[in-house]
Amino acid sequence: MNTQATLSFRRIGMLTIIAVYIVILMGGIVRASGAGMGCPDWPTCFGKWIPPTDESQLPANYHEIYAQRGYENTQFNPIKTWTEYTNRLVGATIGFLIFLTAWSSRIYLKTDKSIFYLSSSSFLLVCFQGWLGASVVASNLKPIMITAHMLLALIIVALLIYTIARSQRDFLSQLNTRLLPNKFKAILIVAMIMTLLQIAMGTQVREAVDFIAREHIERQYWRDDFPIIFYIHRSFSSIILFTNAWLSWKIYQSVDKKSLLRYTGLALITLIITAILAGVSLDRLDVPAIVQPIHLLIASLIFGVQFFLYSCLNYSARNGH
Repeated sequence: MNTQATLSFRRIGMLTIIAVYIVILMGGIVRASGAGMGCPDWPTCFGKWIPPTDESQLPANYHEIYAQRGYENTQFNPIKTWTEYTNRLVGATIGFLIFLTAWSSRIYLKTDKSIFYLSSSSFLLVCFQGWLGASVVASNLKPIMITAHMLLALIIVALLIYTIARSQRDFLSQLNTRLLPNKFKAILIVAMIMTLLQIAMGTQVREAVDFIAREHIERQYWRDDFPIIFYIHRSFSSIILFTNAWLSWKIYQSVDKKSLLRYTGLALITLIITAILAGVSLDRLDVPAIVQPIHLLIASLIFGVQFFLYSCLNYSARNGH
């Protein structure tokens, strides 16, 4: 197989994964800034492919126009509009990159068709994600739609990680995992499920904060009205910390210090601690807007690292290590 072509596929695939995480970060910024309805229509924004920069560029009766479409109290805000528009541009870039990933994966049709089919599936999921994003806008930001949109992004990340890992299975098969406990993989799967549940609860907490923000202008009063799911979310982080600390510690004890797995375990526990510190700052510092998207991004990165670790174990185990 052409070495340059395989290297190109992996580079494009890695770039696509990074871009997906940028979209997740942008989505968090959109939520934290309240820019979710900065563009009340889709795929255009206030009826234009390039949104206006001033209210004078809109029809004088645009409030009535969007009220008839089910979006009452639509008020043009250039910062929110361009924040949401930038989010859409980044999303469109994802579509282009993942198409390139699928196209470049055709080199595996003769050696491993699964890589091509996985890449193509990722492209189809991104197309579906675009439709789901439009549905989120059409639903006027219903919480369940936002949560589904977020979880689908993580599924796309997992599929891309697995695809890239599969293309490097010869390298991953050399990883020495024989000293890891037999229950390590099972606990890792549990840890991934817990991470997904924590992210899902986090989106619900985020929705509750949005509602509270509409009721209380001053942030210092928000915490008094936090729902029970916030306290579940906060307490659950302790279980997640101990579970992932165990995983990281077993990796540290069981693999060579120069192994890819050692670096992966270190990245995992670092991200877990950082996410908890970000969560504490949200709790104790009256939910600072700048921390919200960072907290979401770190949580998403945790799942990505866990899934990459799972992929590594999967291929090393198949080869008798």
